[in-house]
Amino acid sequence: MTFPSRVPEPYGQGGSANLADILERVLDKGLVIAGDIRINLLDIELLTIKLRLIVCSVDKAKEMGIDWWETDPALSSNARRDELSRENAELRARLAELDDGADRREPEPAIGRGGAREEPS
Repeated sequence: MTFPSRVPEPYGQGGSANLADILERVLDKGLVIAGDIRINLLDIELLTIKLRLIVCSVDKAKEMGIDWWETDPALSSNARRDELSRENAELRARLAELDDGADRREPEPAIGRGGAREEPS
């Protein structure tokens, strides 16, 4: 007794594309998925969520001008280092301003009893 084969036949030249081919096309061309979710109660809008999803390769994203991950400190060690350097420079500048301000200020004269100024001895 013979049983029919349950193994699918391999795709031929004119057959459907396999998953790798589909993924390669999506990453090469890009795929945009957009949608809105709205929650209403008695015709009162309680919540709106707008979803926008772009699926593409890094090269394609850069070609489209999307490169936010390069400047996000949570995702890029270079961005984290740049952010720390910038923050360090800002803090040094603020310290220099405070030091300069303290050097330029003259000591205020002391005020004695009765509101009269006391002369330094």
